Amino acid sequence: AAISAKVVQHNLVAKCCQQDSELSTKYRLHYCTLSRRSLLPPVGGKLAWNGNSTMQLGALSKFKQGIVYCNAASSSTAIPSVEKSDFLKLQNGSDIRGVAIDGVEGEPLTLTEPVTEAIAAGFAGWLLAKKKYVSSKRLRVSIGHDSRISAQKLQDAVSRGLARAGVEVIQYGLASTPAMFNSTLTVNDEFSCPVDGSIMVTASHLPYNRNGFKFFTSVGGLGKPEIKDILERAADIYKNISSDDSKGAEKAALYVKRVDYMSVYASNLVAAVRKAAGNIEKPLEGFHIVVDAGNGAGGFFVDKVLEPLGTITSGSQFLEPDGLFPNHIPNPEDKTAMKAITKAVLHNRADLGIIFDTDVDRSAAVDLSGREFNRNRLIALMSAIILEEHPGTTIVTDSVTSDGLTTFIEKKLGGKHHRFKRGYKNVIDEAIRLNSVGEEAHLAIETSGHGALKENHWLDDGAYLMVKLLNKLASARTSGVGGSSKVLTDMVEGLEEPTVDVELRLKIDQNHSDLKGGSFRDYGEAVLKQLENTVESNAKLLKAPVNYEGIRVSGYGGWFLLRLSLHDPVLPLNIEASSNEDAVKLAHDVLNAVKEFTALDTSALIKFVGV
Repeated sequence: AAISAKVVQHNLVAKCCQQDSELSTKYRLHYCTLSRRSLLPPVGGKLAWNGNSTMQLGALSKFKQGIVYCNAASSSTAIPSVEKSDFLKLQNGSDIRGVAIDGVEGEPLTLTEPVTEAIAAGFAGWLLAKKKYVSSKRLRVSIGHDSRISAQKLQDAVSRGLARAGVEVIQYGLASTPAMFNSTLTVNDEFSCPVDGSIMVTASHLPYNRNGFKFFTSVGGLGKPEIKDILERAADIYKNISSDDSKGAEKAALYVKRVDYMSVYASNLVAAVRKAAGNIEKPLEGFHIVVDAGNGAGGFFVDKVLEPLGTITSGSQFLEPDGLFPNHIPNPEDKTAMKAITKAVLHNRADLGIIFDTDVDRSAAVDLSGREFNRNRLIALMSAIILEEHPGTTIVTDSVTSDGLTTFIEKKLGGKHHRFKRGYKNVIDEAIRLNSVGEEAHLAIETSGHGALKENHWLDDGAYLMVKLLNKLASARTSGVGGSSKVLTDMVEGLEEPTVDVELRLKIDQNHSDLKGGSFRDYGEAVLKQLENTVESNAKLLKAPVNYEGIRVSGYGGWFLLRLSLHDPVLPLNIEASSNEDAVKLAHDVLNAVKEFTALDTSALIKFVGV
């Protein structure tokens, strides 16, 4: 029997596809001609592809109902040489990031279609080895993308790379990163779920010319070692692609299926809120909530989540996908973005404002008075909600959270604050580790707005974080406690917040003679060691007894943290204090400790100190 699927054509795909009107529309599967060559070289292990495109077509003959033909062919121009080192440079922690749109001075194109094809094939090879599939069973991989202008081009390239590696390709079109992970868990034959692996085409809040990939299996997001493995495989595959292309392009017809998985994902969010309110159909009826999607992928939250719950959503803004991000950077940490959602809440006299980043794995909120729930305040709010549900549990955060947050979690809420490293994957993995050794942890969250819950498979999901807030609103109304976002504001009462909160970035000049041929990482570590020695000899400063990243020091009623960036030749310096005078004292002590390191750009620090 044919597999049915609810399909919605994204406008980018619709422009290149022409439906065969003679075929039944009951099963709207897409059939794309994706041409460069008939196959990719082996990607490790025995793939379900023998180099014969007719075999592929025969194996999928049962899917021939409701075919759509589209021209998604890649460029026929010669493929430039790319070294393995160039592939490895695309790694950004547990993601892949690169320049996908040419034309910005000083930013050469690194994420081309051939490179993307090779990366997709590398993932297929890695996944095959991981799953240990027999040759008779085909892997199934879903692909989604955010609103970036290079999204369609890269989605098609990913499809070619996967399909020619013998993988069944399921395209979701415009989607969120959390939904892509969820597609590996959902059990629903109609939507071809669960998939074996998932790829999200996104570069979060980076400029319009960038793009990248995040990868998932049912275990979660891939980590640094897995990304390196995929890129190494891709580099080997790319050499063969270049060789094949020089012999002449050959067209191959490959099947690509399109389904509207976002409807499935959104319906699960709706169900969660209804359940929290005692299975009321419209538990948020009368609430006025505005959403700012920043022209990313988060617009679905209005019509597919809030409105079915009875919410008034007038005044919501920037819901239309636009990869040039014309209104503001879609980033809950960005001051301009937060001002935009705050203004929308106050102008529309809304009960609550919600803002997402580009791919909806981060979020923040604003209450009816315009008070922001982001960074430490969002962590405090989520901690209060989780500790009501799981008294005494450990809250895992990144390294730059405030001392006031620690006091709030431990003294006010009765929980335990475990401050770890920067990087959402680091925070999530640490929470998982704590649980494995018997320390209960239910929340892992960064000041960036990445937040993951144990109940949600440790997925950093901005939409799910906001659902937890909606749950609180709905349950409070049901129990007669309150009917506005004041119930959320009251939950963070008592959180001590600094008067001064700054981050200064001290860059390392990698070409400076003071590095003496060494790496920026070694140089940065030397800077930190010098600071540590200086602090130990200063009676007014106290080094944090437990610290997992950089040097964290208390003094003058505040604190500072100097750490080495995860990926870049930069030492970020975070300072919090109760007054500007105290903040300057802390900064001055740091400056005195590091001023002899001439390859370190301390201009921002000097300016702050006022020397």
